[in-house]
Amino acid sequence: MTHITITQIMFCVLSLIAITSAALLIFSKSPIHSVLYLIVTFFAIAGHYILLNAQFLAVVHVIVYAGAIMVLFLFVIMMLNLNKETETHKPMWIQLMAVLAGGAMLVTLVGVLKGAEQMNLKQANDVNIGLVNNLGLVLFNDFLVPFELSSILFLAAMVGSVMLGKKTIS
Repeated sequence: MTHITITQIMFCVLSLIAITSAALLIFSKSPIHSVLYLIVTFFAIAGHYILLNAQFLAVVHVIVYAGAIMVLFLFVIMMLNLNKETETHKPMWIQLMAVLAGGAMLVTLVGVLKGAEQMNLKQANDVNIGLVNNLGLVLFNDFLVPFELSSILFLAAMVGSVMLGKKTIS
């Protein structure tokens, strides 16, 4: 007889919430409701991160995605003022190309995930794998050079955007 643990129950509940809200996101007619369903999906995914003992990733996920990016999406949707009367309809061939591109992406994703089960996870049994302390050790020991190079790249992008946005004085 198998025993069902609270972790398995929470996984099933969070998965049901994520799948349901993602389906509602796709089939919702209102853009505002779609954004709200996406926020619910993000919170369900953050719950999965907590179940995987990645508390830091869950908190960052909620702050960045459910907080900042969703507020940006809401601002864009409200600024665009999407109405059915003013919305232009795409030709059938563009819709067909979008469906083909989505299908190709789905086939690629299935192919990648099919080979993922053969991957060797060296620390799969470590219970502290997702904690901030271990993340910092790996980030600043194994990936210090790429981390510092990405910070220089972000600094250059920030300076470039300020220079592009600055008005010229003649």
